[in-house]
Amino acid sequence: MATRILVLIFLLSFLSASPAISGYSAAAVKSWCSQTPHPKPCEYFLTHNPKYNVSINGKPDFLRLSAQLALDRCMHAQSGLHHLGPNCRSGRERAAWADCVDLYEETIHALNKIVDPSTKCTDADVQTWLSTALTNLDTCVAGFADFGINDYYSVFPIISNNVSLLLSNTLALNKGVSNSSGSVNGHKEGFPRWVRPGDRKLLQSSNPRANVVVAQDGSGDFRTVGAAVAAAGKRSGSGRYVIYVKAGTYRENVEIGKGVRNVMLLGDGIGRTIITGSRSVDGGSTTFKSATVAAVGDGFIARGITFRNTAGARNHQAVALRSGSDLSVFYQCSFEGYQDTLYVHSQRQFYRNCDIYGTVDFIFGNAAVVLQSCNIYPRDPPNRTNTITAQGRTDPNQNTGIIIHNSRVTAAPDLRPVQGSVRTYLGRPWKQYSRTVFMKTSLDSLINPAGWMPWSGNFALNTLYYAEYANTGPGSSTANRVNWKGYRVITSASVAAQFAPGNFIAANSWLPATNVPFTSGL
Repeated sequence: MATRILVLIFLLSFLSASPAISGYSAAAVKSWCSQTPHPKPCEYFLTHNPKYNVSINGKPDFLRLSAQLALDRCMHAQSGLHHLGPNCRSGRERAAWADCVDLYEETIHALNKIVDPSTKCTDADVQTWLSTALTNLDTCVAGFADFGINDYYSVFPIISNNVSLLLSNTLALNKGVSNSSGSVNGHKEGFPRWVRPGDRKLLQSSNPRANVVVAQDGSGDFRTVGAAVAAAGKRSGSGRYVIYVKAGTYRENVEIGKGVRNVMLLGDGIGRTIITGSRSVDGGSTTFKSATVAAVGDGFIARGITFRNTAGARNHQAVALRSGSDLSVFYQCSFEGYQDTLYVHSQRQFYRNCDIYGTVDFIFGNAAVVLQSCNIYPRDPPNRTNTITAQGRTDPNQNTGIIIHNSRVTAAPDLRPVQGSVRTYLGRPWKQYSRTVFMKTSLDSLINPAGWMPWSGNFALNTLYYAEYANTGPGSSTANRVNWKGYRVITSASVAAQFAPGNFIAANSWLPATNVPFTSGL
């Protein structure tokens, strides 16, 4: 009964805004909204709330109005979610609900940056933040799916609202002007230009200066990484804050929240500084919250650290590292797990000289991400099948994708003796518009000749974008690859260059400041 009453309240609040069309006609609203993929919610909200009675003098005005509309509806949904918390029927349902509350809050944060006239941003920034906002809402629903909860709309009807459709509209409106700009010429020190000079020095220096030190033996400022991150969140200012984590195995789960910006975790090297946890979906966490380390605050950097999840292959989704940090960088790090090891959740990310180990979908998510000069190690899987990537683009206008460049795919030590009995694929389409490109990468003989694996039947085979360009090694032959409509072999360098860091993640505008070496072009 309580659920029905709450649903009725929200329906009444949805319908009670008094109709108002002034400042522009219903015909004008219809004309503007017809330019979006979902015109009906656009028309409804613009003509049923006097707040939106403003002049629309061109596409920029309509774009801002569309973003404001999405923000308002997102705030309405988040408020509803808070009130519906007591309706949770189990601990697992409450865990998924808690994810949704956090994810809607992060979406509001992203949309506020877009509508705030004082925020200096490019069209590419806007497309990234809109892509992230839509990914957040998809992740909210995915938490219920993790636990096989299929009737969540009946318990939390507010998340079935129109926010996703309104975000999709805004993405479509902004796409025409959001092409990333950036030279495809490599930086002489090997890093994209968006990495600031000071951060480049931190990443390349043999002895960078730390703000605080973490040491298990008590010789530093803190004994745990989490305590050092909490201190970073209380500091004044938002300049680069370096946390040096001395060699040791730190058994803890760490979250660098959205308010903790420009933090760097500096370790003593792969296999020496290890942060490890064992959360998993089978253990009661959502995939989202299973991460040993989660980075959300913008500008996060890690160097010389092993991120590990020890839940094991049979406990299903168990994330070692999740990043939703915009302009985040990982250099000389290792990510170790089985299913869902590295969750490149959202925003723009760059990985260089890293090692990634796993079995099922072990590089997955919906970020705009480039992995460059990395080692990718499929492990021995219980079900005899490995899938390296599972990219999660749900809208054709999201500027997201997984790009693997100048890297190496070869069997992990435990797979080598039995790799002939295991099928290993480059990826499979987790979502409708899944996009993944392997470029100039060495593919060992473990790669199945078909290259790619379906998710379920014909799902997404026509709408995905999977591509290979100039790969080498015994597993790189495309002669017997899948014949899906969405799969292609790129033969043009100019086409491939669209997915190089300089273009795909506008690397030249932000990576140089981190001091991480990178190749901007092919």
